[in-house]
Amino acid sequence: MTDFAAPTMLEARDQYFADNGFGPDGGYGKPWVDFKFGRVPFPFPNTPARVAAVRFHDLHHVATGYTTDLTGEFEISAWEIGAGCKRSWFAWQINLGGLAAGMLTAPRATARAFARGLSSDTLYGADYDELLTDTVGSVRARLGLDRPPRALGFTGSVRLAMAMVAGLVVGLTQLMVLTPLVPFGVLAGLRAKHHAHQLGHG
Repeated sequence: MTDFAAPTMLEARDQYFADNGFGPDGGYGKPWVDFKFGRVPFPFPNTPARVAAVRFHDLHHVATGYTTDLTGEFEISAWEIGAGCKRSWFAWQINLGGLAAGMLTAPRATARAFARGLSSDTLYGADYDELLTDTVGSVRARLGLDRPPRALGFTGSVRLAMAMVAGLVVGLTQLMVLTPLVPFGVLAGLRAKHHAHQLGHG
């Protein structure tokens, strides 16, 4: 759980890494990462575009308090789409798929997060290092998270429906692309575990 009283985003982010077992660097240096849909892992390359986006995505987890379980990831995807991912094409792509999946599995929570995003902003495009020196409270205020969200309304509902349709297209495309990569990701994971085991007994 995010500690909103933490003096800086850096401290809160590092605690978030520790709480979720991401390692000191958040896993940004790994060659492959897993997205697990239930118990099914979907490994994909940890590309520079992904790392660039996920650094801000992790700060959004800290600021919003959304968890990293399946529903929490769908919620933050919807929130980021509602608030806007600006020029981060990777964030748009991943979050649209997450929003669509959330509307199919946790529609109320996902719709609430999208509505919250409509009255919020995101950190994409900001100076990352400067953000780490800000307090959690000041970043929440910057993003509009210190204000109660507006109701979704008719216009918001239309935008949500459009985002869901786009997300279904993007999500199905991602599924077709990522499924053939599963064996390679599993193999890479086994090699990494074997290497770690050897280091531990070296």
